[in-house]
Parts: sequence; structure tokens; C-alpha cells
Amino acid sequence: MPKVVHPHIMSQPDVCGGSPCVKGTRITVRTIVVYVLHHGLAPEDLLSYYPHLSLATIYDALAYYYDNREELDADMAANDTLDPQALPSS
Repeated sequence: MPKVVHPHIMSQPDVCGGSPCVKGTRITVRTIVVYVLHHGLAPEDLLSYYPHLSLATIYDALAYYYDNREELDADMAANDTLDPQALPSS
């Protein structure tokens, strides 16, 4: 299967420890995945906490997760996921 391009996601060793994150930010894909898939926050609602993101960016992060699920699950386990009460204030 060909590698899918995710235009909103980057991974660099010197940014967020190499964890995949949204380009131009330090918001990791795992942050979006935890809030949306594990805590049930709708992608549209996540925009109120991260207004500088677009809905396309959030969905690209989720698509990146599904395309790289094993890698991201290991990343989340290694980083002890986020506390559901730790959402940034809007």
C-alpha cells in the first residue's frame, strides 16, 4: 500500500521529541487522538481549545493516527496519555 501524505502533520527529532505533531505547532497527534477518540470530544469542539487549528488539520491528525495506529498507540503508551481534566482553557 502506498504511503499516504498528511499535509498538516510533521515529525522532527527536535520538535516534541520526534512525536508526530501539527505543522507549525507543538500540538501532537496523540493529543488530538486522546481528546477526540478516548475522551469523546468532537473535533468541532476541540477547535474552541485550539482556535488556531482548522477542522481539516484535526481530521488529518486523526487520519494520520489511523494510517499509523501501531506507532501512535506505542507513542501514547510511552507518554502516559493526557488527563481528561487537563484541556487548555478557552
